[in-house]
Amino acid sequence: MVGLLLSALLYGDASAATAIPHGRWADSFVQTSPEIITELRVQGNQIATDAQVIALSGVTIGSPFTAATIDDVTKRLRDSKQFDDVQVLKRFASIVDPTKIVIVIIVNEGPVKLVVPKTAGQPIRVVKRGGLSRLMWLPIVSGEDGYGITFGAQIAVVDVTGRRGRVSFPLTWGGTKQAGAEFERTFVAGPFTRIQFGTSISRQKNPGFQIDDDRRGVWGRLERRAGPLLAGVRVGSQHISFDTDSDEVRSVRGDIAFDTRADPVYPRNAVYAIASLEHLSFAGQPSEPGIASSINRTHLEARGFIGLIGQTVLAMRVLREDADTPMPRYFESLLGGWSTLRGFAAGAFPGDTMVAGSLEFRVPLSSALSIGKIGMSVFADSGEAYQKGQRFRDATLHSGIGASVWLSAAFFQVGLGVSHGSGAGMRVNFGTGVSF
Repeated sequence: MVGLLLSALLYGDASAATAIPHGRWADSFVQTSPEIITELRVQGNQIATDAQVIALSGVTIGSPFTAATIDDVTKRLRDSKQFDDVQVLKRFASIVDPTKIVIVIIVNEGPVKLVVPKTAGQPIRVVKRGGLSRLMWLPIVSGEDGYGITFGAQIAVVDVTGRRGRVSFPLTWGGTKQAGAEFERTFVAGPFTRIQFGTSISRQKNPGFQIDDDRRGVWGRLERRAGPLLAGVRVGSQHISFDTDSDEVRSVRGDIAFDTRADPVYPRNAVYAIASLEHLSFAGQPSEPGIASSINRTHLEARGFIGLIGQTVLAMRVLREDADTPMPRYFESLLGGWSTLRGFAAGAFPGDTMVAGSLEFRVPLSSALSIGKIGMSVFADSGEAYQKGQRFRDATLHSGIGASVWLSAAFFQVGLGVSHGSGAGMRVNFGTGVSF
């Protein structure tokens, strides 16, 4: 480049001065010649030929390149309905002539398969898979003492509205009976990294009151992830039937989570924290007497995992759920059981406010290199649940101590604990689930 500049200055070579490379120095010079497409490259195609993709793009070598070229080519290829995804890029063909442009077209034709001919000598063909290739299913298994075992499946149709979209239909029976339809799409750019919305109908027995909780409604959620931070907003509307109560409830919730766990199944030297604020409003007068027409409730939770000797881990957790006014029984927090206070029955202590904490020493018994892990823990749980108007220091603190064994293998986890609750004797608590 220095030689080109000297040539232009010493000998008046104007052509050399205009041949400066396009890049960070380009802003110092004025380009007078139009940009021309000198090469077309196609990548990712397995069924359509390069010539067919180029024909669909609507551009040819020698065509002028304008500010609208990339958008126009992208639109033509997407409108052809032959590709699941399309990306069009601009590249420079020469470091000394910025007017020569290369168009790179990257296409995704979706799931394909190889067809081996029955007749010898015929070439192997690549064809698009049928609609069933986009159909997937996942098992659903979860359970906890007091809630029973929930089992079923989630059937999904993938690559809806592109490679990152799917429609799924969860269907479960047992502890939680549910049928629903959900749409989800993730994004690699833009203000949101995921959007979700859906509708469902469900029934679950409330273990605190031993009453069926029937709900049906619709909801939507927007999420934004940035490293360990995840922020989301959820809106919903549902009809709730609980004993003799029947209410229409609308909700808006915002939440933010901070998660450094590399392995959520057995985290080590990591933290997880989440905070949420939800506004609930009733359409009409709430069925239960003494309930306000709107409620604000909060959820604060923090967990820490400290690696000790070998694979052992000290796990700590604090949790607080609260509301600014008394809540209907079907919204009350439930203290007791595997997830909050072992040594007591699930939902043994309902309340508008719940405060709980636990300390657990975990000892894996299997190798760190094993696909599955089995281990044991000793723990101490404590907590309070009380109604609005009461104070923490006036409520009764409940505690439980005990030991548990647990197993995690890939997506499946199960735990079984035996503990003694203060004033409640010995109790067995369990929790299990399949997560993806």
